[in-house]
Amino acid sequence: MSAIYAAMDALLPFEWASYTFMKNALLAMLLITPLFGVLGTMAVDNKMAFFSDALGHSALTGIALGVVLGVSNQQASMLVFGIAWALLITRIKQRNTASADTIISVFSSTSVALGLVILARGGAFAKYSGYLVGDILAVTPQDLLALAVALAGTLLVWAYVFNPLLLTSVNASLAGSRGVRARAVEYVFVVLVAVTVMLSIRWVGMLLINSLLILPAAASRNVAKNAAWYIRLSVAFALFSGVAGLLGSYYLNTSAGAAVVLVAAAIYFITLPLRRK
Repeated sequence: MSAIYAAMDALLPFEWASYTFMKNALLAMLLITPLFGVLGTMAVDNKMAFFSDALGHSALTGIALGVVLGVSNQQASMLVFGIAWALLITRIKQRNTASADTIISVFSSTSVALGLVILARGGAFAKYSGYLVGDILAVTPQDLLALAVALAGTLLVWAYVFNPLLLTSVNASLAGSRGVRARAVEYVFVVLVAVTVMLSIRWVGMLLINSLLILPAAASRNVAKNAAWYIRLSVAFALFSGVAGLLGSYYLNTSAGAAVVLVAAAIYFITLPLRRK
């Protein structure tokens, strides 16, 4: 990391860049936001805006179950539970027993309530309240390594499932006639979203994680003319929101996660009038 820090010092001769925690936060933004930019495109296309919100809420239950089972690694317990929760939601949704938004809402409310009931016993919830808003300034070099691995792995899997997933989102029947295993592809996608959400939630926060996934993709959809530019602009908007929000929060002395979301929201509203054109 010392070589990376030295390069950043040479390239970024600014006051904020002299702090190690700001360097780590900037690197984390450069790793997190492309993940949300890429995955958000399919989340928007498949009307899964509430899905990532449900996953964010399930993080509380993942932590709670880890506490009950004596698992000291909260990240691991969130990750395992998040993946299992995502697969369960998708499985029930595929059975068409109820509308997708109803199923997701039921799972979301159940997971957050269960997590709160367990973690709030004896007034102990205060030490977990940081997960609600996140703290990007608490990122460590070890966290950056995990995010780099997640980014590389997600991009590799994405390259494999993108075409089948795109065809399925456009026309599931046509995808089936072309030999696409739509359910399997959907399972892969929700696992990618679950991993991204659970790895990022400590720094973005449960209350904001859904916005970071949806807003850049929604803004890109307003102006993109084809699928390739849809993804490129979504990643670009997510990166810009992450960096601008982080620097804005430093100078305004406010929450980084909230600042990032506000920048992303501003981009969405700026691009909204261009949608018809």
